[in-house]
Amino acid sequence: MTRARTNANVSAAVGRNMVINSAMNVAQRSASVTGIGANYGGYFTVDRWRIYAENGAGRLTMTQTADGPNGISANCIKLDCTTADASIAAGEILLLKQTFEGQNLQRIGSGVAGAKQITVSFYVKASAGFTFGCELDNHDNTRQCTKLFDTTTDWVRHEITFPADVDDGSSPFDDDNAASLALNFWLHAGTTYTGGTLNTAAFANNTNANRAVGIDSFFSNTANNFFLTGVQMEVGPVATEFEQEDIGVTLAKAQRYCQRYPAKDQADDGAYSIFGVGFNNATTTSRFMMPSLPVTMRLEPTATVSGSFRVLYAGSAINVSSGPTIADAGCNVSAIELGATVGSTSLTVGQGVMLQANNDVDANVLLDAEL
Repeated sequence: MTRARTNANVSAAVGRNMVINSAMNVAQRSASVTGIGANYGGYFTVDRWRIYAENGAGRLTMTQTADGPNGISANCIKLDCTTADASIAAGEILLLKQTFEGQNLQRIGSGVAGAKQITVSFYVKASAGFTFGCELDNHDNTRQCTKLFDTTTDWVRHEITFPADVDDGSSPFDDDNAASLALNFWLHAGTTYTGGTLNTAAFANNTNANRAVGIDSFFSNTANNFFLTGVQMEVGPVATEFEQEDIGVTLAKAQRYCQRYPAKDQADDGAYSIFGVGFNNATTTSRFMMPSLPVTMRLEPTATVSGSFRVLYAGSAINVSSGPTIADAGCNVSAIELGATVGSTSLTVGQGVMLQANNDVDANVLLDAEL
């Protein structure tokens, strides 16, 4: 395992790493998900790390795994090939990626005079020796650059410096909360993405055929595994020592994009966790305000609800038959209103009520504002 260099000209101040959850310590959704590879993928386990898969038969299991390089992290992302794909169609693709808001990238100065280099470093290992691709993909201006890296069966730190991209001198990253840049790890691709000449020397307008030339296929064999942690993206030509971050800081950053209520570690009263208080607005429906969100989200979230719920009122309880669901009129980036329907007309309009888990430790509301 290689060690990071120390750059005497770079400040040791926190915040130089633009990657969120770079040590793979936060996984609000799940620790392990199987059968990934269909329907374009999504966010499954480790927060802020997305699988993007398209057009292929290969499948994988994604896990937050307690296996990291000593002194860097106790955790990593593990990808395990469970279904091989020996016949690669032209449009197939598998990426492990993180996407960044434009307003968090202004320090790079991309697209304008004075644009700076970007250095990406990461710790990686695999079940065998592979060649994969690391790409910076500028969404705002449809430009990209890819560098290849190799794996071994031991943890190795790769340090990759991408050139400054002045472009036309007047096309910066958008200064907003939308997706402006993606850090992509190319793990599998068809000729649509491998049929040209790898664009490695400088950023260029996106030509798909030049994005992943020379990579191996993660889906070549069910024995294949891929491990990643300690990912850092910083301004400048030198990979500095990996920036260690307090878990509370990492969690708060991740919660801008995803919040699970209750958190997985809140198990003392989990079977009857309280999700909100409110009132009955009809004889079959109730409205509830969730507790204040710990972090303001990127935008008004959508909700995915799992488990069994009940409405508690005047010492009695009745099962929720539909919901809870987000009530858009009462929601914003820092407060969420839920609505729920019961299976009878036993509620009294205007009566105060609580929304609870119904003897279900797994009941939860997942709020999503991902890029």
